[in-house]
Amino acid sequence: MNEKAKLLETIAGKNRGLLATEMDRVRVLSAIEQLEDHNPNLAPIKTPELLEGDWRLLYTTSKGILGLDRFPMFQLGQIYQCIRVEEAKIYNIAEIVGVPLLEGIVSVAAKFEATSEKRVQVKFERSILGLQRFFGYRSPKKLIKEIETGKKFFPLDFSIENRDQQGWLEISYLDEDLRIGRGNEGSVFVLAKEKKSIGD
Repeated sequence: MNEKAKLLETIAGKNRGLLATEMDRVRVLSAIEQLEDHNPNLAPIKTPELLEGDWRLLYTTSKGILGLDRFPMFQLGQIYQCIRVEEAKIYNIAEIVGVPLLEGIVSVAAKFEATSEKRVQVKFERSILGLQRFFGYRSPKKLIKEIETGKKFFPLDFSIENRDQQGWLEISYLDEDLRIGRGNEGSVFVLAKEKKSIGD
């Protein structure tokens, strides 16, 4: 079994990390490190055609993301990180599911700037939180289009201007359909590229 298949098998059934035990996290981190040693793109920032697109989260250790699952009667649905290279924008979109008609969306828009061949500085600019039905939410692609047109969303849509609301993300593995990132808070992220833009 190659390193990529081994990692995918190790994270299977862990529900993005929500069901991972301490031992599971050790095993996953070991599998991640083995795959990183075989990174086919050592300068991922120089391959925008691979970075561009909509990425679905398979696994993370981020407490901020996993903490979205703590609301009673609600569960964390799909989580996407959509990268628009030309605009130097990242959109993090988390779908919250559970009670019918009360499904939610948590989204953060950020600008990024390359600081090396593997790392980008990320500055969070806007946060959006509300019910999918109020937004007319259909897909990440549609939501991003509406954000870019300047549409305001009810009830929570605000600018993030605090200098503390920034960090960095290092891309430690990148191929045609899998990306591994490491964040400034020590979190790891494993994401799969959607075959086509979500919402097409």
